[in-house]
Amino acid sequence: MFDAEQGRTYLAKRRLAKALSQIPSDSPVTFTVKYMPYQLYATASQEGEDKYEWYRKSRYGDSEEKMKMYITLMTAYGMGEGIDYKFGGTVANTLQAHRVLQHFQEAKGSETVDKIVDSLYRQYFEEERHPSSTETLMKALTEAGVDETEARAFVEDENEGLMEVKMLIREQAGNGIDAVPHLSIEGKRRNITLEGCREVEEYVKALKQIIKESG
Repeated sequence: MFDAEQGRTYLAKRRLAKALSQIPSDSPVTFTVKYMPYQLYATASQEGEDKYEWYRKSRYGDSEEKMKMYITLMTAYGMGEGIDYKFGGTVANTLQAHRVLQHFQEAKGSETVDKIVDSLYRQYFEEERHPSSTETLMKALTEAGVDETEARAFVEDENEGLMEVKMLIREQAGNGIDAVPHLSIEGKRRNITLEGCREVEEYVKALKQIIKESG
């Protein structure tokens, strides 16, 4: 799941990447990460509002003390994964970012979309950029190696693929997903679901269990 309002998704992505790197190259099972859209703050405007104020008021009852505790905690977590969290910038609607991600995931594959997500997370969480502005999306796409002309044509046509991504968002809600991060690891016998940000060891354990059950 990708949603720019939730810092723990960035943390979980880093930890999952570490877990995947621990799976032997000769493993009989190959894992491919696929992103599905979920909006934590679907009623947000495209213009958005101040990120710090939004977190303090909507998450912490307008308590400056609780907000500072959150910042201290997330800063410490981030340092452990090489993430330099910042808490300024803008909270805004992420629908256009999801539209872009879903399109280029289908068009360019998992490696490219992973780079796009990395750039979007870095820009939003570390560089205090708008999560779905044209500038942010273009930067993410070009950093991922997408041709600038192709990228701009899709980003600026805000209706292309929009209906499809809205349907996927509704599908996630219909599956009972109501928070991020939400990870489903598909196996031959069963799927393993991990909700919330977990430690690297927990991701490794789940991946190895899927490998074992697929033998």
